Amino acid sequence: MAKLEISVENGQGEALCRVDGENEIWLVHQGEYVPGDKLVFSTDEVPGYYVIRVDGAMDEAYVYLTEGRVEYPIPFERNEHMKSDRMSYCPGSFYGVQHYITMRRARPEENENFRNVAKNVMDWQGAEGCYPHVHANAETKGPVAPLFAARNVIDGVVANTCHYPWPFQSWGIDQRADAEITVEFGHPVDVEELRLTTRADFPHDSWWVQGTVSCSDGTLEVVELDRRVEPQAFPLRRKGITWLKVGQLIKADDPSPFPALTQIEVFGRNARQ
Repeated sequence: MAKLEISVENGQGEALCRVDGENEIWLVHQGEYVPGDKLVFSTDEVPGYYVIRVDGAMDEAYVYLTEGRVEYPIPFERNEHMKSDRMSYCPGSFYGVQHYITMRRARPEENENFRNVAKNVMDWQGAEGCYPHVHANAETKGPVAPLFAARNVIDGVVANTCHYPWPFQSWGIDQRADAEITVEFGHPVDVEELRLTTRADFPHDSWWVQGTVSCSDGTLEVVELDRRVEPQAFPLRRKGITWLKVGQLIKADDPSPFPALTQIEVFGRNARQ
């Protein structure tokens, strides 16, 4: 029986509310979040698979925890224009004075499921001990930077016919020719298919005609892309990989300087231990 705890802490590390229990717990935090607040999820059984909901307006996240204490910062302003990180979340997320937060051990059947092993709706920049996690060597900057953050490509939202506002968040490459993005699974997974959804706000957007997928086992796969709204699927059969990178992106010969990626989906299952 895993011992679990959820707490809401302020910027000084003081607990505003807390709940603990075994295997499955929930917390209702009554109060408006302020800058510096964070959610803390704790367990005495790691590594392991858990299902966490960080806000009542968001889906549950199936995650693999490698640390017994995971701190999730409440999204707030982070740039000189005081634009909110919340702009890349469903409107209403983290707002108000009633906040529903849950945590439970994943069920055995969930751990066996064939699914998108890259999806993590609660991923955040700088995440530690919580997987899947995504990071990139480039992100579009400016007052609406959160709408172009790397985390957007594994949030499960595939709307791609515009570039602003939610639900049209994507990964913007800041016009970098060497842009690449990495999904870390945190544990071995067996995969069968890669699906890429490129942003398709034409003619504002351009697109890529080619990319290279590299995996933790040292293998490479070149994928051919085209101008389309629909997801583009590619067979990718790998056993026991722990990360996957998409890079060496070649832009189409198109006037727009703005190719972007809306979603990375990797279909497979947890590798058998």
